[in-house]
Amino acid sequence: MKKILFILLAAAGVAYAKKKMDEGKHEQALWAEATDNVASPSTPAE
Repeated sequence: MKKILFILLAAAGVAYAKKKMDEGKHEQALWAEATDNVASPSTPAE
C-alpha cells in the first residue's frame, strides 16, 4: 500500500513540476514577443 501511495505522490509531483515549467515557458515566450526588437516605420529597412 505504501508503494502505491509513494508512486501516486511522485506522479503528482512530476505533473505539478511539468505544469509549472510549461507556464514558465509560455510566460517567457510572451515576454520575448513583447520585447522583440521591431524596426520602427520611420527607419528604412536594410
